[in-house]
Amino acid sequence: MLEEVERWLDRRSWSVADRPLERILAAKRNTKVSVVLPALNEEATVGDIVAVIRRELMSGAVPLVDELVVIDSGSTDRTAEVAAAAGARVVARDAILPRIPAVPGKGEVLWRSLMVTTGDIVCFVDADLREFSADFVSGIVGPLLTDPDVDFVKAMYDRPFGDTPGQGGRVTELVARPLLNLHWPQLAGFVQPLGGEYAARRSLLERLPFPVGYGVELGLLVDALHTVGLDALAQVDVGVRRHRHQDGLALGRMAAAIYRTAQLRLSRGHLVRPRLTQFERGEKGFEPRTYAVDTEERPPMAEIVEYARRHVA
Repeated sequence: MLEEVERWLDRRSWSVADRPLERILAAKRNTKVSVVLPALNEEATVGDIVAVIRRELMSGAVPLVDELVVIDSGSTDRTAEVAAAAGARVVARDAILPRIPAVPGKGEVLWRSLMVTTGDIVCFVDADLREFSADFVSGIVGPLLTDPDVDFVKAMYDRPFGDTPGQGGRVTELVARPLLNLHWPQLAGFVQPLGGEYAARRSLLERLPFPVGYGVELGLLVDALHTVGLDALAQVDVGVRRHRHQDGLALGRMAAAIYRTAQLRLSRGHLVRPRLTQFERGEKGFEPRTYAVDTEERPPMAEIVEYARRHVA
């Protein structure tokens, strides 16, 4: 590990216990905090997450979160209804920036969320978490409120796979971590580089391009490094993350998108075939299934006319 990374781990790697809520609230002052949950068919979990945030971080005694928004990206279940009943403001993905047709993908939803939130700090939380703790929000928002030199904070945690501890994050270990260590060794200290829970200053997020699909977490992390430098990045241990796991084929598609995101940043203009063929057993044996790999990216939100007009107004 680079000496620079070892020093960074000492300076910018914390536990949620390092910043009690009282200290975070004292530092908040007039800073506005928005929490965004991107959601697609998450009726089983989204309501509990919203309820915990509202109860523990949006009360008169603990007014940490000012805005809680669920962006529904076309759910066919009761995700929107459950989230609204729990107290979130629910916005349909396709209603945001209708001039630009929406494409499928988590990164697309996160990018559009900047248009319908107003917080100086924006905190992203996946909507499929189980046994959710408010520490996932307060832990990663805290350094942004107490440390003015920090611009981007990722959560780190244990990721059990079923009842087996430490076996989650398969794409992280097989794809993302090797890529980062080989090509961006300054980021080798991040425990969960692909984790969906992170917070950043709006002033940074609006300057970054957003890969529309699975590559968004790696893309934002790499681009944040190049934009503000390693010392402006941090991570906080928030405990244990339990969530719905993807099957192996879905992980393959995720891995391909992440590799593609890395490849674009390594060599702009050098194109690879943006397709992934996988095999599933059918009536006639193994049958090929070919999928497109997410290659589109959204430009920095600061370049979008509607966003610029809103800030001028």
